[in-house]
Amino acid sequence: MIFKRTLYNALLDELSSGTAIVVLYGARQTGKTTLSNEVLAQLKGKVLYINADELKYHEVLSSRDERKLRLLVEGSDIIFIDEAQRIPDIGINLKIIHDRIPGIRLLVTGSFSLDLAGKVREPLTGRTSGYKLYPLSLAEIRKDTNVIDLQSRLEEFMLYGMYPGLLKLKSAEKKEKYLIELASAYLYKDVLELAFVKHPSKIIQLMKMLALQIGSEVSLNELGKSLGISHETVVSYIDLLEQSFIIFSLGGFSRNLRKEVSKRNKYYFWDTGIRNSLLNNFSPLKFRSDAGFLWENFIISERLKFMNNNQIHVSPYFWRTYTGAEIDFVEERQGKVYAYEIKLNKEVFRAPQTWVEQYGDHFACITQNNFFEFVC
Repeated sequence: MIFKRTLYNALLDELSSGTAIVVLYGARQTGKTTLSNEVLAQLKGKVLYINADELKYHEVLSSRDERKLRLLVEGSDIIFIDEAQRIPDIGINLKIIHDRIPGIRLLVTGSFSLDLAGKVREPLTGRTSGYKLYPLSLAEIRKDTNVIDLQSRLEEFMLYGMYPGLLKLKSAEKKEKYLIELASAYLYKDVLELAFVKHPSKIIQLMKMLALQIGSEVSLNELGKSLGISHETVVSYIDLLEQSFIIFSLGGFSRNLRKEVSKRNKYYFWDTGIRNSLLNNFSPLKFRSDAGFLWENFIISERLKFMNNNQIHVSPYFWRTYTGAEIDFVEERQGKVYAYEIKLNKEVFRAPQTWVEQYGDHFACITQNNFFEFVC
């Protein structure tokens, strides 16, 4: 089954106007190429398809030579460059095409935000519209099903994640094999090869350590000591993992530094299937000691995917005081703050009194019974 992605209309509108270079970021296998092809099929004009994994295009698209670039795009109305981060100096060459060859529309995908942004951002300031495509969201799946079906499949989604190719597979064995191959052949390959990581084994160990600590505040100093690397290296590796769409972080929300914890971050995975593959643990929820944290990770990532897909800007946090009061997820939007406790098997009806006194009573508990109101 092919699911219609929420970003479809936004990409179609951008490319129809033709005023900016459209850049679609996201990890491999999230469906960037499929979505791009669906959008391009609706546009008038001749499309030049370029797969940047093919070396034959690298010389021209790295040349900074307007004449060569004109010969490449001649007769085309739209240029689609897939996995553009693999082409050296892609940014300046896109700038030349955009500025000097009128009428050409550009759609570019990249599976490695840091590398592509480093080659694109500076020369293309003010010329790009950027979008991020994550694994499928519950909101996107819901378009073709109903809430009851989603509820019945929650454990499956939590264990194996939401990559589009995964949902076609029926058996647990095939799903597990898919995830392990995806992690090693695509995600790790992009991170380790394109970023030229000096200590590949360390970054893989780091991912495993973060996988064990979802829902907990993480000390980067302790991680560095455990891995035998410097604090600065840990920071750079974590930034690399965030830029390559494997993990994301939540900082501590605070407007009263004396009472509220804000120095350490929590780290979550954009896809819980990738997280579970790192630990080689696909056990059913009833046998897991981390089921509650897995639910927390799943719901927070779904919420952020929903807000991102619908172009709703929020600032996400967690909240904790030094006296022990805490809230799993805090959302700041349009000048207001909203608090959410995320519970797998029980419901919390009231926010901590300290929170209410300081920030008000915008509070809800997200459970298996009402999750769809939060993420769909």
